[in-house]
Amino acid sequence: MTATDVDSPRTESAPVVRRERTISKAEGWRRRGPLLPAMVFAIVVTQIPFLFTLYYSTQSWNLVRPGSREFNWLNNYVDVFRDSQFRQVALNTVIMIVGTVIISVVLGLLLALLLDRKFIGRSLVRTLLITPFLITPVAGALIWKTTMFDPVFGLINFALSPFGVDQIDWVSRFPLAAVMTNLVWQWTPFMMLLILAGLQSMPKDIAEAARVDGAGPFALFRELTLPHLRRFIELGAVLGAIYLINTFDAVYMMTSGGPGVASSNLPFYIYQRAFLGFDIGQAAAMGVVTVVATIVVSTLALRLIFKSFSGNEEAA
Repeated sequence: MTATDVDSPRTESAPVVRRERTISKAEGWRRRGPLLPAMVFAIVVTQIPFLFTLYYSTQSWNLVRPGSREFNWLNNYVDVFRDSQFRQVALNTVIMIVGTVIISVVLGLLLALLLDRKFIGRSLVRTLLITPFLITPVAGALIWKTTMFDPVFGLINFALSPFGVDQIDWVSRFPLAAVMTNLVWQWTPFMMLLILAGLQSMPKDIAEAARVDGAGPFALFRELTLPHLRRFIELGAVLGAIYLINTFDAVYMMTSGGPGVASSNLPFYIYQRAFLGFDIGQAAAMGVVTVVATIVVSTLALRLIFKSFSGNEEAA
């Protein structure tokens, strides 16, 4: 064989490789093509307004003082972090999110364990438990404010009256807890469905083998069920926290952020500063701080969850 004979397969394979790469790029663009309108729409709806918000956050702009608009660098951000009410509202937001997520996950876990068993009327019970998640948040907030927490006609005072509980105005005395109760009622079905899906994906033969080996119900839950549900619980907690940070309607309808800022969260406080105080610059700066903090926390949490899912899949 000559040198040309040896090198000929390589020279012939080069155009084939280039052709395959060209085909793969064309195939990739063909698959991405239908997604381009959605991507353009998402950029127009989310990113362009965010760029305007960044611009407004560098302006000293109060609608009450016409002609006062001017560039003030990062002074709005300095004023935001010096604002004691903003710090209190940020703390309220953290308490609202963490408390609601923890209670919803615990209740959702208990309800999922109940629905994982067979009993008469399970489908009806499951439908009734899902209903709160399907109700409009504004309607749910009104239900809790007028039907449950009303000091005169509320069902909670009626149920507690045999125990000597007087007519308590729950919304006025415990505003943050009242809002959290409504949010827990609304988000527990979501956690329940997610955890129930995890329970039904658990292999039954492993649990049966553990029972044969003498494992009790508590040991079975601690050693098998809970580790299997960990990633589903984490996913539900992260998704719930991302959505709960945008809570506005429940605060607005039930307490209007009061008394003072006792039940305000960041979205409602930003709304007050922008549309009641007319301070566009500071409201924009608060919005940017909230968005950046949310992105950082949610990105770290989602990365941990994705690693958990991929690690379990590789182990399987």
